[in-house]
Amino acid sequence: MLTSMQNTSLKSIQNQIAITPALLLYFFSDRCAPCISLRPKVEKLLSDKYPEMRLIYIDSEKQPEIAGHFGVFSNPTLLLYFDGHEHQRLSKYVAIPQLDAAISRPYELLID
Repeated sequence: MLTSMQNTSLKSIQNQIAITPALLLYFFSDRCAPCISLRPKVEKLLSDKYPEMRLIYIDSEKQPEIAGHFGVFSNPTLLLYFDGHEHQRLSKYVAIPQLDAAISRPYELLID
């Protein structure tokens, strides 16, 4: 089942990376129109095709230390983690088919 977290600490995020097989970190800003329009599409993709993937939202403006730790300097930025390792980083103009393709193979190997 898709679960999401928001407004969490760096330590909590690092813990989730270590223990969660499939994780998506979604860096956003409420002043970013693409961030707002992309969010429901990402949620739908994950709930429809990748229900075991964990989703964590990080507001880059409210938590700049976390964004800086992960080297995120633009919004939206999506970081895909599988088995504790960063698999792919998608930023700015993220297309849902691109995200789907990035998740598909490693997810199938780990979860299915």
